[in-house]
Amino acid sequence: MDKPFLQRRYLLSFDTRHIGHIFTDVLVIGTGAAGLRAALAAAETSQVLALTKGALAHSNTYEAQGGIAAALDPADDVEAHIADTVACAAGIGDEQVIRRVVSAAPVTVREMIAWGLPVDREGRRPALGREGGHSAARVVHADGDATGRHLAETLIARARDHENIKVFENCFVVDLLTDEGAAVGAVTVHPRYGLQMIWARQTILAAGAAGTIWRETTNPPNATADAIAVGFRAGAELADLEMVQFHPTTLYVAGATRALISEAVRGEGAHLVDREGERFMAAYHELGELAPRDVVSRAIVAEMARTHATHVFLDVRHIGAERFRRRFPQIHRLCADFDLDVGRDLIPVHPAAHYMIGGVRVDAEGRSSLPGLWACGEAACTGLHGANRLASNSLLEALVLGEAVGDLAAAEAAGENGRLTAHKIVAQNPPSERTELDLADIRNSLRSVMLRNAGIVRTGARLAETREIVCFWGRYLMDKEFFDPAGWEAQNMLTAALLVVECAFRRTETRGVHYREDFPDTDPAWARHQALRRTDLQLVVS
Repeated sequence: MDKPFLQRRYLLSFDTRHIGHIFTDVLVIGTGAAGLRAALAAAETSQVLALTKGALAHSNTYEAQGGIAAALDPADDVEAHIADTVACAAGIGDEQVIRRVVSAAPVTVREMIAWGLPVDREGRRPALGREGGHSAARVVHADGDATGRHLAETLIARARDHENIKVFENCFVVDLLTDEGAAVGAVTVHPRYGLQMIWARQTILAAGAAGTIWRETTNPPNATADAIAVGFRAGAELADLEMVQFHPTTLYVAGATRALISEAVRGEGAHLVDREGERFMAAYHELGELAPRDVVSRAIVAEMARTHATHVFLDVRHIGAERFRRRFPQIHRLCADFDLDVGRDLIPVHPAAHYMIGGVRVDAEGRSSLPGLWACGEAACTGLHGANRLASNSLLEALVLGEAVGDLAAAEAAGENGRLTAHKIVAQNPPSERTELDLADIRNSLRSVMLRNAGIVRTGARLAETREIVCFWGRYLMDKEFFDPAGWEAQNMLTAALLVVECAFRRTETRGVHYREDFPDTDPAWARHQALRRTDLQLVVS
């Protein structure tokens, strides 16, 4: 590993004695479903400050088209949902966490409905869809393909109304503050108030989206792996960073931003076809289009290679344009914007980076290895997903474990004695002596090489080459101080990309979403998690 990624503890130089301070009981970094649910739980007994680097609505949750998985049908049961989750996790799921989260699903969904989530209904009951990897229809949606937006709006409204929650928008967390081996807050920059130190009795990291490390992604542009990078620099243990889920179907229109075509479309009966209009998924898995996402993504890549094509197609013509419009209004509008008539035309699709399974490693209660730091949602590696996430389990995880982490962090904060005070911390980075590189070029080049070499299909030689390339860029970026989000995001992306590549290189097997072409079989010796942390300029792997 190259030292520039490991030497820099703080991205900015500072002396806490000369900077403004803010104090709170519980600091929540990230305002997607996990962060907001944690904030709401913590606010029942503590003062909470929630930070987001953009607007409240700019989150992966808001963009989510998928739903919330819960065994609500009388013909379904929690045990079946647990079994599906365990199977999808490919041998490294934590069954204690799986049972805890899945068992809480029905109560959690009903709570969100009581809070105002407008779920789709069939008569008086929630309408339930089926998605890949599920043995039954158990996915709750809101307005068809707008579940994330409605869930985010429900949580945002409740957080804004809570007297114990203060929200700072457009507030960039550059680094976590640590003192004597514990998390004590965060270094932040606000466009109006500048550099600030936020001190907290307990800190919850919930800003986990990382999709923009890859050129093709369903994530919004602000999903720059900030939680992975700041957690690593602070010394928290990370785990399973090689486990990155690609969504099989994003709209492919050359030159346009990629947009998700929800798995629920396949659950509704859509077919995947090649350029000749022939279905192909039956040759890859007995569940066909409803196979787990990693299987579908690899099948599409294989078909693209076989036919020398840039994409395959979703065929929804047999569903009917009007039924499709009612069921998936956002996707229908998206297709119409590109002059695609879903009743007549095939929808061009290909895979894109979607969900980060790995993250800050936490125990069953959400505690990280760094005292004072908790993590939830996509920022955390909880063991729920193992090596592959079951569709629509992520919003469920965010809500269930977000609430649990908020409760526990608030209880821990309440148990601390004494007045919360600022710590004397001085960070001094030496001036860079190297040439400046163009940030936009580095960012675009990084995303391209990560898609080619650390995407759906990987080999040891390509991963080793990618490590060398990323380390080279790092020598010219990680030794510098930037004073705007573009610079910090680029540094975070490089850091997280290197860690992903390192973990993918070391896992010499195929398991779940991690596919090594040079090690195509699953190795029982690798039925374990891969953890790393920053210690004495080394990567410690267990």
